[in-house]
Parts: sequence; C-alpha cells; structure tokens
Amino acid sequence: MLRIGSFGRNLALTIVVAAGGMTLGACTTIQNMMPGNEAAEARAIELQELQLKVMRFADEYSGRVQEPVLRFQRDAHTPEERLAGQNWRLQQATSAYTIASGPNPVTNALDMVVLATLSRMVLQDSWVKNLYGERAASVREVHERLEPQAWALVDGILTADQIQQLHTIIDTWRADHPQVYAVTYIHFRDFARSIGKPAGGEEHTSGNLFSLLGLDPLSTLDPAVREISQTRQLAERTIYYVQRVPNLLDMQVERLTYQLAVMPETKDLLQNTDRISLAAQSAGKLADTLPQVLSSERQAAIDQFMAALSGQQTQMRELAGELKGTLEAGQATSDSLNATIRSLDTFMSRFDKPATATAPAATAHPFDINDYATAARELAGTARDLQSLIAQLDSSSNGVEKLTVHAAENLRVVVDHAFWRGVQLILVLITAILVAALLYRLALRRLMQAHENGRAA
Repeated sequence: MLRIGSFGRNLALTIVVAAGGMTLGACTTIQNMMPGNEAAEARAIELQELQLKVMRFADEYSGRVQEPVLRFQRDAHTPEERLAGQNWRLQQATSAYTIASGPNPVTNALDMVVLATLSRMVLQDSWVKNLYGERAASVREVHERLEPQAWALVDGILTADQIQQLHTIIDTWRADHPQVYAVTYIHFRDFARSIGKPAGGEEHTSGNLFSLLGLDPLSTLDPAVREISQTRQLAERTIYYVQRVPNLLDMQVERLTYQLAVMPETKDLLQNTDRISLAAQSAGKLADTLPQVLSSERQAAIDQFMAALSGQQTQMRELAGELKGTLEAGQATSDSLNATIRSLDTFMSRFDKPATATAPAATAHPFDINDYATAARELAGTARDLQSLIAQLDSSSNGVEKLTVHAAENLRVVVDHAFWRGVQLILVLITAILVAALLYRLALRRLMQAHENGRAA
C-alpha cells in the first residue's frame, strides 16, 4: 500500500497547528478583553462541548468501522468485493470527518445521527440480504452498536418529541428511497429538501425539529465576540480535519489500487502474467525432470531393442534348426538314393548276358527270390525317404512359392517382350512387302512405257 511521506505530513501538521494555536491565543486574548453575556457564554461553552463530543465520536466511528471492513476485505472472494469494502471505509470516514468539522455543532450532531442510522439500514438491506450474506454480518453489528451512541449525541439538545420526529423522518425517507445506497453524503438539511418543510410558520416553532436548521448558536453573543468565536471554531475545525487528511489520502490511494485491479485491462494482464508464471513453472519442472525422462526413455529404447533382437534370435534359431533338419533329411535321402541305385545296379547286373557265347553256363548265378524281396524292401525305404523329403519341401513351400511367383513374373515379362517384338517384326515385314509391291508396280509401269515407246519408234 502507498503511504504519504511522514516528514511532509508532520511538517504540514506542525505549520497548521502553529497557525491555529496563534489564532486561538489571539482570539482568547481579545475575548478576555471584551465584556460578554454570561448566559451567552454558557451556551457557547455548551455548544463547544457538543462540538468536541461530535469530533470524538467521529474518530471512534471511523476507527470502529474500519476493523470489520478490513476483515471483510481479507475474506473477500473477488477484487470487486475488496473495492466495495474500501469504498465503504473511505466514504464512512470522509463523511464522519466532514460532519465533525461543520460550522454548527447541533446540525453536526443531527448529521451524525442520520449517517449512523442510514448506514445501518443500507448494510442490512443491501450487504447482508442481497450481496454478501453473513460475511458482512460483522460490519452490520458494528454499525448497530454505533447507532445508539450517535443518538446519544442529541440527548439534552432535542426533546423527546423531536427525537421521535427525527426517527419518523428517517424511516419515511428510507421507505421512499429504498434503492439509495450512497447515504454517506445525505445530511439533515437534505431531509428538509426531500420531504418538504412544514407549512406556514410551523418551521420556526420551538418544538419543531426544522427550527434547528436556521439556528445560529452564537447569535446572542456580542458581534465582536461572535466573530472571534467563529474564527476560533474555524481554526479548531481546520486543525481537526487537516490532522485526519493523511488517513483519508491513504485510503484513497488504496482504493485506487483496488480500482485498477478490477479494470478489464488489469485482469487481462494478471491472467497473462499467471499464464506466463505457470508456463515458467512447468518449464522449470520439465528442466528438473528432463534428465530422468531422458534416462528412462533411453533405457526403454535399449530394452525394446534387446527384446526385438532376442525375438529375432529365437526365430533365427528355429529357422536354423529347420534348415539343419532339411539338410539332414536331404543327406539321408541322398544316401538312400545311392543305396537304391546300387541295389538296382546289382539287380540289373544279374540280367546281363555273358560277354562271350563260349562262357560256361555253370558260372551263371542261380535264380533267388530273396534278392527280389530285398530289392523291394529297399524300394519301400526309398519311398519313405522321398515322402520325408517331400514333407520338408512342403514346409519350405513359402520360399519356393515366392521363387515360383518371381519366375512366373519374369516369364510373363519375357513373353510380353517376345510378343511385342513379334508384333514389331510383323509390322516391319508388312511395311517391307508394301514397299516392295509399290516398287515393283512402279518398275513394271516404266518398263511398259519404254516398250510402247520402242514400238512406236
């Protein structure tokens, strides 16, 4: 919160107090030199005491109002609520000090009563019932306690009938103006203008409340003493108000800050600042956690790569095992085929004729059915080996199928190429034949023309 410099404020107060003291001293000296009326002087003293009571009550009123309003501002939900509380503080204090420094002590007391009563009504009707609920209850309770003290100021000044009349006037005015909430600047004279003064001469009757409006408390004094008393009261009121101006300025400056806070441009700026702060905070958190995130991501990538590599190794092991089994089956099939071929060679060699016709018949091997049975068993084993090989080839059919598809595609490309080449060759032959026919006809025509020319000659 902004504050006024203490040196400048103390200097201004010192100058005003010194000037006021000099004025009061001079007025007191002159007054002691002037003859006066004792009754008028007693009335002046009584009014002076009333003025001091109003001033003391204004200080108490302003101080006691500020405490609950400050608590209300601390618990406020929005900047608008804090601004409303600050406006109430400033208006109440300004009105109380302005009333206390007025020229007529009786009117000042009446204005203080009007301020306290109407403020309590506004708090009850607006703040508690419509706007803030029980959060404003403490402010209303303070005003409820201050209202009887304000009415105590007019004890001994107003009669019971006048006090009752004032109650009626305030209640009537509030009933006629329920939507008026800025009541801090409404004084007793405003009531006289709003509800109308009594007709005829009733205004000036001693029992009528409005007879106090034009009452001059110093009218019975000697003119010289009256001027001196007015000058002294003016100095007292000036000193009183100047001493409280710094507090009013402090509240006014604080109110200005709350007004800036509720402006749309300020709200947008604060929101942008909050967003920037959140972004900076998020960036700071990210910077703090970035090494851990990178480390965890790197470890996760390594783990994923190793898992994929392990899966590929497993597949490669399975493929190697299958290939090894295929090779072993092929080797067994080859061995079985070799054995079969040897058996067939042996079997066929038995049917071969002797190399010479003179070979003795006794050397031929006799016919034995067991040899045929043995050959049949070897053929059965060979068939089983062939079936195993076919099964192995079937398990590897994916690669064969891909090779077949690739070969078919290549064959189709070759066929297409040969077809288009044949078409081109046919077109070339047709063109050559046409050209040859044209040339032949041309040559034949020339020969016939030459023959006719020869005959004609």
